[in-house]
Amino acid sequence: MSGKNKGGLGRGYSAIFEEFRDYEDNRKVEVQDQVQEIEITLLDRNPEQARKTFDEESLKEMAESMRLYGVLQPLLVVDTKNGRYKIIAGERRFRASLIAGLKKVPVIIKDLSEQEIKEISLIENLQREDLNAIEAAEGIKELMEIHSLTQEEVAKRLGKSRPYIANTLRLLTLPDEVLEMVKRGELTPGHARALITIEDKDFLINLARQAVKCKWTVREIEEKVRLYYARKNIPAGPRKKDISLELKELVTDMKRVFGTRVKLTGNEEKGRFVIDYFSRDDLERIYALVQSLKDEKKH
Repeated sequence: MSGKNKGGLGRGYSAIFEEFRDYEDNRKVEVQDQVQEIEITLLDRNPEQARKTFDEESLKEMAESMRLYGVLQPLLVVDTKNGRYKIIAGERRFRASLIAGLKKVPVIIKDLSEQEIKEISLIENLQREDLNAIEAAEGIKELMEIHSLTQEEVAKRLGKSRPYIANTLRLLTLPDEVLEMVKRGELTPGHARALITIEDKDFLINLARQAVKCKWTVREIEEKVRLYYARKNIPAGPRKKDISLELKELVTDMKRVFGTRVKLTGNEEKGRFVIDYFSRDDLERIYALVQSLKDEKKH
């Protein structure tokens, strides 16, 4: 449902990363920019590097490997025209090289615009294996805002599925306290996603605290959320006709499947479901889910 790229970098950007991945995958390819070795003292860190923290123990392990085998993957740098070079991708290797005491490191020198530098730095950060889900969501959001990209365009750049991008971004709707729990590893992304549909933020936070304290599984949280909505769906005051437990559970299941608010008006005899969406991307996500269910039924 998305249109052409907006603010993207086109084929030039793709070529840069295809070339860089070729080196990282240790495949021999013909490239226009050859690997060069330069003095490590001529390299400067990128002050706008998206990644701010580096695991010291991991750096030491990488440095030990570099002492034995050298730097196997070149750094991506730009010439700052003053006899020095700014690191665009590969700062972790640069830091490990310093620890290893290396005098020179292999680099690929590229001519890039500031926009390209920013995007490459963000994407390299998003491709880290140790990136937690909240850091990934924040990086994806920043990438979309800076370059006016859709979820589909970001998915292509990162080599991820569109549902992955949508589900990751949805984590940012959680209260800050819960986001911090995920960052610290106290809750998994699965735990967090199970909490997203709860509208009462105070209840959501308390439930998250309980989950951490009691070490609940994702399934246990889902059951608590189901119970919360089953109670919430009981109308106040006199009722002409009770809503069955099965219908209440259906509403809860719909909220979990669609990942958004679902309202029921009526009863088993007659009524109406209302499914909320809050953005064009949210609508596309629901559309894609319904389409996948239709395709599944055909098979």
